[in-house]
Amino acid sequence: MFAIVEIAGFQYKVQKDRYIYVNRLKGEVEDKITFDKVLLLSTDTDVKVGTPTVSGAKVEAKILEHLRGEKVIVFKKKRRKGYQVQNGHRQCLTKILISDIIA
Repeated sequence: MFAIVEIAGFQYKVQKDRYIYVNRLKGEVEDKITFDKVLLLSTDTDVKVGTPTVSGAKVEAKILEHLRGEKVIVFKKKRRKGYQVQNGHRQCLTKILISDIIA
């Protein structure tokens, strides 16, 4: 069984007892959160596609930790002008564990 859920403007495929990394969510570590925007719900026998969401379906999760992603180097250069800029960026992430998918 899996579901496609909209979390913070992005769509994720989630399964029970798996963890995913999403953009930083409000809440403390060990908090339980519920996502109501389930776009698709698939079981072993059938698939429910929402218009735009599946009514009555929810995904429950638990926040495991807040962390930062790997550093991404942003390098800009213009030829023959003596212009070079190098910046780094680390995205703030939240690791969540999918505890239950309620159909």
